[in-house]
Amino acid sequence: MTANANIESVSTANVNVYECMFLLDTNKVAGNTTELSNQVHAILEKHKAEILISRPWDDRKLAYTVKGQKKALYYLIYIKIEGPNLAAVEHDCLLNENVLRFLFLKIDPKLTDVMLSLAREDRPVALQTVQQDPTGEDYFQEDDRGSRRGGGGGGGRRYDSKD
Repeated sequence: MTANANIESVSTANVNVYECMFLLDTNKVAGNTTELSNQVHAILEKHKAEILISRPWDDRKLAYTVKGQKKALYYLIYIKIEGPNLAAVEHDCLLNENVLRFLFLKIDPKLTDVMLSLAREDRPVALQTVQQDPTGEDYFQEDDRGSRRGGGGGGGRRYDSKD
């Protein structure tokens, strides 16, 4: 009985929580995000991943073209999966033509609860913007050391000085 308990503890020890970001091509499915999310869920469930949180993050223009696309849906998923199964998930994502890019980040077990609670919010903290510095000071104040550009001091012309 101890041999079976050791096998079970080893198999559960390899289960990790991952944050997954997918860039999905909405053009091929005429903007049907439900179909895209079902495809991604099918890939994950095929490899025995437990989906903890799944939500569209943002539909935005890309900084550069990816597989000929200028726009993509950013889709955020948190999963629990055994480490060795992750390679198979990545392989299937590469084969899916609707998945433009993907990224899997292992979440530290100490941070799992915090990350999941933040991801469940309607407006995640990552999307909130800071309106003002908490100290009330300007981040870009000029100090005694002069300009930090160009090194060596005095390399550029100052337009506020009087000649």
